[in-house]
Amino acid sequence: MKTTRRQNLLAAALICASLALPLSAQEFNAKPEDVNKQERNYSPAVDQNFPTRVFFGDTHLHTSYSTDAGMVGASLGLDDAYRFARGEEVRSHTGQRAKLRRPLDFLVVADHAELLGMAPFIRNDEPVLLENPISKRWYEMSKAGKGYDAFIEWLNFGSQRPFENRNMSHAAWDDILKAAERYNAPGAFTSFIGFEWTSHPSGNNLHRVVMFRDGADRAREVLPMSAYDSENPEDLWKYMASYEQNTGGRMLAIPHNGNLSNGRMFELMKFDGSPLDRAYAEMRAQREPVVEVTQAKGTGEAHPFLSTEDEFARFELLDKTNLQGSAPKENAMLATEYAREVLKKGLELESSLGANPFKFGMVGSTDNHTALATTEEDNWFGKAHIVEPGPERYRDVLIRSQVDPSLNITAPELSAAGLAAVWARENTREAIFDALARQEVYATTGTRLLVRVFAGWDFQPDEVERPDFAAEGYRRGVPMGGDLTSAPAGRSPVFMVRALRDPDGANLDRIQIIKGWLDAQGNTHEKVYDVAVSDGRTIGPDGRCRKPVGNTVDVADASWTNTIGDALLTGYWKDPDFDASERAFYYARVIEIPTPRWIAYDAKFYNLQLPEGTQTTLQERAFTSPIWYTP
Repeated sequence: MKTTRRQNLLAAALICASLALPLSAQEFNAKPEDVNKQERNYSPAVDQNFPTRVFFGDTHLHTSYSTDAGMVGASLGLDDAYRFARGEEVRSHTGQRAKLRRPLDFLVVADHAELLGMAPFIRNDEPVLLENPISKRWYEMSKAGKGYDAFIEWLNFGSQRPFENRNMSHAAWDDILKAAERYNAPGAFTSFIGFEWTSHPSGNNLHRVVMFRDGADRAREVLPMSAYDSENPEDLWKYMASYEQNTGGRMLAIPHNGNLSNGRMFELMKFDGSPLDRAYAEMRAQREPVVEVTQAKGTGEAHPFLSTEDEFARFELLDKTNLQGSAPKENAMLATEYAREVLKKGLELESSLGANPFKFGMVGSTDNHTALATTEEDNWFGKAHIVEPGPERYRDVLIRSQVDPSLNITAPELSAAGLAAVWARENTREAIFDALARQEVYATTGTRLLVRVFAGWDFQPDEVERPDFAAEGYRRGVPMGGDLTSAPAGRSPVFMVRALRDPDGANLDRIQIIKGWLDAQGNTHEKVYDVAVSDGRTIGPDGRCRKPVGNTVDVADASWTNTIGDALLTGYWKDPDFDASERAFYYARVIEIPTPRWIAYDAKFYNLQLPEGTQTTLQERAFTSPIWYTP
């Protein structure tokens, strides 16, 4: 639907409601009948207790405290990361002035647990490094400008611990905790305590970010668990359970996008090769409520080999190898790497095990190793300091394969992505963590577009336009991350979706609902439905709009205009093929109009002649957490 400027502003006001007071779990779970018993108030916000704001942040940022950053020469540390995320100007590793167009609302500094502290110890010339022959060698190599070679030697140790110095790890962890507390400002900016557990058996990415709900008083009771302690995710979950039991705190883990795992991130067996069981499924779902589906190393929502009828599935794919470039990708690996296919596998497993290990929500984050949480195409400071903006970065190799140069991962293959978007009531550790745990979150590829979706049984077409759209959505339905069960006789699930463009970004092309389901014969299926399209285009009887939105991008000038697309789209959709006996999931995908990719901005700024075939445009997007239906 086409909208006026006034309607767009009204929609923005409705979707971005004012920040409300904190609410208790009791208030959040209050039933409508409980509210009705309360004193009537003229002010409609008095009894409003649902999430009213979207907060944008990065749950996966590395600083020079990560060995694979600091040892290689990265210079920006903890303070730089927080100052930059809060909107301050900093100098990049190469001395360039850098600043976000808008501050982030929250940040998780997630430096690697493996050899935590070695990089700052090298930087500070700590004598203890000279007491071990390996640490002495890597110290001397780093000081001689051969830190990348030292990094490769470190990688070759795999899961074997090169050396251990717990004093070094304690010192670094103490710095990390103090920095998080120093910059945490409830209501204005949230700094989460976290770390990365970096398991990559045979170079296959099983990494998880571990995120604390708590402050330093509790987090200080543990040291981060590393892959040297165990490469098995089940042992990480035990570590998390132990922390919670001993401290009364809470943790969650966020798996990285699976595209560099060569099929192992969501494999259909346990780490040791034994069959999955219900206990495993329940533990994984509890400990890993969300998955990072888009980041600098590609997007893992869908793949055209798996989703052959989805013309938007070929987006920012990095799918030729694993994390270390040690083995080529095989098509058979893709089904346990990409989120949509994995969600379908989860329905199968729930049917056989009684629990779904892959019942996850979706977020995006950067995985930048620069301390700079940049996601905008025209302001991207790279995955690592070695690919910061410069006239030669389009030629750079980020990961150099030791077995086959065709498996190298080069700078043009990297993405300026992504962000975690959280629906919450307030900008605090508790509120944002709890939203992640209940999956009322969505992923974006770096844009700050707003999207909200509800599913229920009796929504009417005009209700998506009502000013109390959200109130009715919560009262009579469920939000993203929610569950529908036991369909009323003759009813199909009904969805209301609103999307509003990033105020500094591109107009919207379309809103889609992606459905996956398990039929009576145990086979899974998927289908993409367009539920709202811009510029007066129409949706056909098959549920699709085949007419592209158009393209205003001038690649040479790295420019575009909002003369196509709509600023606001709303959609009302009822599943036309619903079978109440079949398990299903639904999530929304919102796609923007085409805009220049980061490499086009580089080409203009540095007057570059890019190689033929370089991808210079993209359509940024958001993916919501699913809503599930269980018979």
